[in-house]
Amino acid sequence: MKHTITIKNLGDLDRAAEEFLSSIEGHRIIAFHAPMGAGKTTFTTALCRKLGVREDAVSSPTFAIVNEYRTGTGEPMYHFDFYRINKVSEALDIGFYDYIDSGCLCVIEWPENIEDILPEDTLVVTISVAPDDSRVLSWED
Repeated sequence: MKHTITIKNLGDLDRAAEEFLSSIEGHRIIAFHAPMGAGKTTFTTALCRKLGVREDAVSSPTFAIVNEYRTGTGEPMYHFDFYRINKVSEALDIGFYDYIDSGCLCVIEWPENIEDILPEDTLVVTISVAPDDSRVLSWED
């Protein structure tokens, strides 16, 4: 089934994040494909807010590669940014399989850099920028 969610503006982020979370039930590994500046980290921040993560704890893991957050229920959540990864072995060196096998929510930015090691059940989400500057999330499950 194909899904789409349109985010009209920044004020629409929380509604979109809530709709997204209710639509992806059961998926624990989410890979966001989008061009630079399309809003991957911004949308991840909205997801974290809806999950009860302290907003000041959320930041782009561009240099750290992975950030761990705690949701409002105390469950770990992992936020990856593989923009600076040059080889799949670099993802393996940080224990990537340990994270994705944990059963915790894993949100991945720049998954195309580690595509060969993503599990088959990864939910692939595309964020595109519309001509009116709104964002459109789309995925199939």
